[in-house]
Amino acid sequence: MDFSVRNARDADAARIDEDWGSLTWLAGGKIGNAAEQTVGRVTIKKGCCNPRHHHPNCEEVLVLLAGRLEHTVGDDETVTLEPGDTIVIATDIQHNAHSVGDVDADMIVVFSSADRQVVGE
Repeated sequence: MDFSVRNARDADAARIDEDWGSLTWLAGGKIGNAAEQTVGRVTIKKGCCNPRHHHPNCEEVLVLLAGRLEHTVGDDETVTLEPGDTIVIATDIQHNAHSVGDVDADMIVVFSSADRQVVGE
């Protein structure tokens, strides 16, 4: 069995900074250490939101570690997430998150494909 070890220092190379926050990719096909999933850590600055988007080829699981989110799913559903909450977004469903807490929202995201596709981001 092939194990690939990756630590936080390595992940800094895969960090993408945006006006609204950042994405740090920890595992996936583009990194070369996962064949069937993509895993990342996402921060959304307090008061900010990421762009509305969808993933045509994979399901998304989001676990909120800190902060508070209002996550808009589909056309009209909004779900409030507190630290420790998990939300699963089905394949090809439009969504985005707004950080509404007193601190930046910090989360782990997992996608069911090593080649995560995103439309609208």
